[in-house]
Amino acid sequence: MTSKEQPAEKILDIDLTREMQDSFLEYSYSVIYARALPDARDGLKPVHRRIIYQMGEMGLRPDRGHVKSARVTGEVMGKLHPHGDGAIYDALVRMAQAFTLRVPLIDGHGNFGSLDDGPAAARYTEVRLSTASLLMNDGLDEDVIDFKPNYDAQLTEPEVLPAAFPNLLVNGSSGIAVGMATNMPPHNLREVVAAAIHLLKNPAATTKQLMKYVPGPDLPNGGIIMGLDGVKDAYESGKGSFKTRARVSVESVSARKLGLVVTELPYLVGPEKVIEKIKEGVNTKKLLGISDVIDLTDRTNGLKLVIELKTGFDPQVVLDLLYRFTPMEDSFGINNVALVDGRPATLGLKDLLQVYLTHRLSVIRRRTTNRLGKREARLHLIDGLLIAVLNIDEVIQVIRTSDEVDEARAKLRKVFELSELQAEYILELRLRRLTKFSQIELETEKSQLQTEIVELKRILASKEALDEVVISELQAVADKHGDARRTTLISEFEEVKPMSVAKVAGMDAQLADSPSSVRVTTSGLISRIDSDDVALVIGTKRKRHDAVMVRVKTTTRSDIGFVTNLGRVVRIHVADIPAISDPTDVAGGAKASEFLGLARKERLLHALELGETTGLSVGTKLGTVKRLSADWPAKNEFEIISLKPGDELVGACEANDQMQFVFVTNDAQLLRFKADSVRPQGRGAAGVAGINLAKGSEAVYFGAVDDTAVVITAANNSSAIAGTDSGSAKLSELSEFPMKGRATGGVRAHKFIRNEDQVYFAWAGNPEFLASAADGKPIEFDLEPSKRDASGSKIASPLGAIGTA
Repeated sequence: MTSKEQPAEKILDIDLTREMQDSFLEYSYSVIYARALPDARDGLKPVHRRIIYQMGEMGLRPDRGHVKSARVTGEVMGKLHPHGDGAIYDALVRMAQAFTLRVPLIDGHGNFGSLDDGPAAARYTEVRLSTASLLMNDGLDEDVIDFKPNYDAQLTEPEVLPAAFPNLLVNGSSGIAVGMATNMPPHNLREVVAAAIHLLKNPAATTKQLMKYVPGPDLPNGGIIMGLDGVKDAYESGKGSFKTRARVSVESVSARKLGLVVTELPYLVGPEKVIEKIKEGVNTKKLLGISDVIDLTDRTNGLKLVIELKTGFDPQVVLDLLYRFTPMEDSFGINNVALVDGRPATLGLKDLLQVYLTHRLSVIRRRTTNRLGKREARLHLIDGLLIAVLNIDEVIQVIRTSDEVDEARAKLRKVFELSELQAEYILELRLRRLTKFSQIELETEKSQLQTEIVELKRILASKEALDEVVISELQAVADKHGDARRTTLISEFEEVKPMSVAKVAGMDAQLADSPSSVRVTTSGLISRIDSDDVALVIGTKRKRHDAVMVRVKTTTRSDIGFVTNLGRVVRIHVADIPAISDPTDVAGGAKASEFLGLARKERLLHALELGETTGLSVGTKLGTVKRLSADWPAKNEFEIISLKPGDELVGACEANDQMQFVFVTNDAQLLRFKADSVRPQGRGAAGVAGINLAKGSEAVYFGAVDDTAVVITAANNSSAIAGTDSGSAKLSELSEFPMKGRATGGVRAHKFIRNEDQVYFAWAGNPEFLASAADGKPIEFDLEPSKRDASGSKIASPLGAIGTA
């Protein structure tokens, strides 16, 4: 052919439709059978099977050190799996993730990712087989499964692994093929084994009977499965769905705030995804009542999301919205598609167990046959050796008189009636084996082999015996590697249906505005009673904490202000105050110091509803009085008076213009003046003069009363240790004390007797009162009314507080 001549073109006319069909079918076959679907026997896709098998060949056992994941990926890709290293490493990572598989097959060291982040590169992570993977490879050297050539026919690989436990049901699987997909949830190992054993003993068992052992999936990260109808459908037909919910508890995230604490999420849902959806829902007004979301998840304590709630919102309503608009409730669609005898099939629970048991019976039968053959072969050699030991001189003579090995072999067979294998084995032996001691060893080994052969033949001769071996091995695996169920199953629940944003906007997530009462005892216990009518309870015998300092009738949507001696008001929503169901529970509630977060020397003086018309009056140690208008800022804490250095409040109360203010000082002076003589001021003001104090004296009490009130004072020695000197107490009617003007001196309210130089306690109020010590212990005394300047009567215990029933 000259340079000017062109080669003849070879053009083939191909029908496009037929070519597309053939190519698509070939591609579909490859994806379905060699990539995307697991085998129903060992529950593994080809890539997973090749990884586990190759790591076993590399000796990466649990008792060996970890090796780089890149090394494993390279070995698998170069010898068995002719695809990209990325696909191999992704499969390797999945088998090492405890949040993906119920029983991980790879023991990973390093960053193998989380539900929100991917893993580190293969060059950074290290792996070895887990103990569960040893079960998958168990018996590979005993001819229990068939091998096939690898992709270049230079090596062989197993068609399926022996799988000493039902991996497909235990760990589940997911994959998308061509025209079909599989999605199987994980289950509990102990439950699956129990169902498999039951089915082996009772081949006619129904799915309903098997569900007594496997009631539903058991997800690695726990959670709650709501409703089992879809699970039952999947166990019957191979297709179904179920809903999973996060495990949430309502807890006090601080002394005064409630929150939703999430410790478990639905399968394959990460905390970052939930947080993102919560923030999105709050911004779009889909979620109500949420103030903040804090992720406290760590490696030590596991998952913990704290969703803080705004004051006054019903936690259950907020949780319902979270289930509707975030992945805290998720759906899982079950599609049990797996390869059975090389063909895709949709399998129910019984079918999956049956396929596995058939495979396992085949493995045990082949293993038993292999062991029987090896032991019979060994016994045959032992018989020959025993003949040689008993006739050692003749054997040596035969060998010495032979010119060649073949001649010696032939003479040994003829003289001692040996087989060719026995004769060959004797010729290969070292002479030291042919001793009397070796004879004892050989006879012991022969006896043991004969016993084992009898047992192996018994197993092969009886189906029941073969079943017993399978059952005992499965039970041993479950006992050693199984654990308790993590996922809670709830059979019936109300389905959470989608809700529009407009409907959410009209939804009231706040607590119902129902009547309530807030109670503060004189010993500092704060509690809430959800009732509009709290009966007065006076028992025949008093109890600790039974004296009430203040009771506020309010509603569950209101705010209560707690006034302290430092001139500070702590705002608390009524719904956040600990509730008690029994009004007679005098010791119920929370300690004020802890609940309000008070400082070391800070004391609670009063509580009031922070309404638009509620005013407050306060008196200080240095004799200042102040009335405040109802102008309460929208803050959790705020100041109500500008105190001078060294000054503090000694009393706080609500008063109208018809009431009277009372000051009592430690030098036994009492001043009574009209409340309307003090004009209301703003919160930043310092107040006005209330009582003129003598040098060195200070006020010990301030309050607002009417003409029917009584006055109680108690005096003792100022040099005595606090709480040790009870002193004397006196009761007088308020009418005994003359009305005077504001900013004047008082009149004597208590005459000191011997060793008394101070009034350490004073109180004015309702004649029906209850006295108690500082710790709430009841104090009983019967005081007759006396003149205002009379001395007191001795009392047994120091007065700490006075309140009502």
